[in-house]
Parts: sequence; C-alpha cells; structure tokens
Amino acid sequence: MNASPLTLVVCIGSISLSLSASAPVVSTSAPNYISQSVPLSQQARSITVKVISQDFLGSGILLRRNGTTYTVLTNAHVLQAGDPPYRVQTPDGKIYRANLPQRFNFGNNDLAVLQFKSAGSIYGIASLGAFPTAGDEVFAAGYPAVEERGQKQSFAFTTGKVGLVLTKPLEGGYQIGYTNNVKNGMSGGPLLNRRGQVVGINGMQAYPLWDQPSVFADGSKADDRLHQMIIRLSWAVPIISCPVKDLS
Repeated sequence: MNASPLTLVVCIGSISLSLSASAPVVSTSAPNYISQSVPLSQQARSITVKVISQDFLGSGILLRRNGTTYTVLTNAHVLQAGDPPYRVQTPDGKIYRANLPQRFNFGNNDLAVLQFKSAGSIYGIASLGAFPTAGDEVFAAGYPAVEERGQKQSFAFTTGKVGLVLTKPLEGGYQIGYTNNVKNGMSGGPLLNRRGQVVGINGMQAYPLWDQPSVFADGSKADDRLHQMIIRLSWAVPIISCPVKDLS
C-alpha cells in the first residue's frame, strides 16, 4: 500500500443517549479480526497489549494493521506515566519498540496511539461496536499493575453491566460508566460488548482515592447526586462505530 496521509477516525464525544441507542453496529474491513466462535476472554486477550517504558505503564488495544505496521490505541495518561522510548508487548509475549506518531490529534480526550512493526508475526485486531446503552453487559480487559517486583502482570477479564451513560462526556471524553472491576494497569485496555466488539477504552476506576468534583468536558460540574453515581462506576471513553482509515 502506498504511503498516504493518515487519519484515525474514532468518534468520541457528547452523543445523546437516544441517538446512541439507535446507532448501527459497524465493523471495519481490515483483515485478521477474531472469529466470533472464540470465547470472549480469548478474543479480548488476543487484541490487548502491554504498554511499557522503563517499567510497565498500562494496557492498549491492537486497533489496526497495515502491512507490517500495527496501531495501538491507549490512554494519553498511560503514556504520560513514562518517558519514551515506548515498547509494546503483544499477546504472544514478544516486545516491540513503538513510536508515538504526531499525526493524530484527539483534542482533550484521554487517548493516544502507538505504532510498531512486526515482520514475522501477525496479530488479530479489534472490531468496533456501537455505543452501548444502560443495562448492556460489557467486559473489561487489561493487565493490572503488580506492586511486588518480579511478579508478572497477568491478564484480567472482568464482567459487568453499563450502569450510566452520560449525555455529555466528562473531562477526558469519559462517557460510559460500568460496574466492572477495573484496576491500575488496565487503563488503555478494551471494553467489549457481548459480540466481542470494542465499545470503549478503560481509563477511570470506581471509588477514586481523592473525591474531587465530577467535571464535564465543557467545564460544568455534576450535581452531588450525579457525582455520587459517577464515583461508584468505572469509566471508559467510547468508540462509536466509526471506521479507521488509511493507517500504515
């Protein structure tokens, strides 16, 4: 494929619940999606990577393959936790040096991408699902951080339901609240629906250590009743059934 300007189209932001509920499910046409016959936990593991600097930083999602180049989606705050050079550890345990492309601009959303090349191994990539609605069953995946040195980060796959969908996003683009247990290190990992499609990117844990006001992306604050609902849930930045184009 000839080189061309790269555009990552990930639709994020304030979508009303009524519109989101009717959004169709759209999967991109890139090769190597995981078969729907594979158990959800295995599907999640096959598209989830570790993001590493000098130390383990967090998780990421294998979003796109173009030739030998893979694009990994993660949280911006994951990369901010460490300095370049970054590395990506794929599900087979191989570690690749990754670069931070400057072509992508997610605005104030808590998202970032890394890219790496793999000439010898082919990995499955994520398919994208529709914006979820309250009550939907969802599955969170990632690699929890391990506090004791020498221990290996084990893959985590947790089940739960969407508890709250905000009509406008919180700071960082967070809009999907869910009951799944999400631990440190799982930031950047996928939130999947029952079809194994990625509907969001994990990034905020329930019951934060510091009970600060819940602030929306437009600068307004949630009232106390809504704030108490928000802090009881984990939160993801949504991906809303949009194609990923022209990535190399």
